[in-house]
Amino acid sequence: MSGVLYVVGTPIGNLGDFSPRAVEVLGEVDFIAAEDTRVTLKLLNHFNIKKPMISYFEHNKRERGDIICSRIESGENCAIVTDAGMPCISDPGEELVKQCAERGIKTVVVPGPSAVISALAVSGLATGRFTFEGFLSTNKKSRLDHLEQLKSENRTMIFYEAPHKLSATLNDLYKAFGDRRISIVREITKIHEEVIRTDLRKAVEEYGDGSLKGEIVLVLEGAAEDIEKEEFTIDEAVALAKRFIDEGGSTSESAKQAAKITGFKKNEIYKLLT
Repeated sequence: MSGVLYVVGTPIGNLGDFSPRAVEVLGEVDFIAAEDTRVTLKLLNHFNIKKPMISYFEHNKRERGDIICSRIESGENCAIVTDAGMPCISDPGEELVKQCAERGIKTVVVPGPSAVISALAVSGLATGRFTFEGFLSTNKKSRLDHLEQLKSENRTMIFYEAPHKLSATLNDLYKAFGDRRISIVREITKIHEEVIRTDLRKAVEEYGDGSLKGEIVLVLEGAAEDIEKEEFTIDEAVALAKRFIDEGGSTSESAKQAAKITGFKKNEIYKLLT
């Protein structure tokens, strides 16, 4: 009987965020696929978990994926973890889950901390609709093409960035989008956690020198919605007022209602009704 792949979220800084269920799963699986076995070993030691591990990262994921899937198909249960946060979200794991799906292997998620959602929650920007854009490409053309595609994006945008590339990224964002609100969220759940709510112009001036350190998430305000107002002619405004009159409204009140909807002045509509 085939085993199960567990996708387990790990702390992004504070070990206290590791859930009891995650500890239980890691303690019960047969082996763990880890992005960096040295990092994961520290986590396992903290919770007194002893399990065999197999490395699974960007440059060996296809080969190791086949090995992991074969072991699961033979009846073993596996948990995949990354160094921090949820596997598959700008971290190894996406390819393994796809391989499991292709081979009919059951996959179960054990939710954990996510820098994307955590940064959005404290950003002070709109959270109802958002888009996660991951890391911008280091290739200049690909990077600028990516930003060009996002110019009319109305949803809040979230980016990951390394501190040594922050200066270039802030400058590119400012050139692409102009002066919009941005929240720079760094070191989430760690001792030096900080949320900087500012705008792109000030961000370039104050943080374009590379002085900010640590893991960084950028949360950027989306483009303003273009609300297209329906345009009415005066004849349409009068016709609308007449409909309100036919429905039992007075001439004055019907002209007032039509004025609100069409943008014409009440008196202008009223004169044409009498």
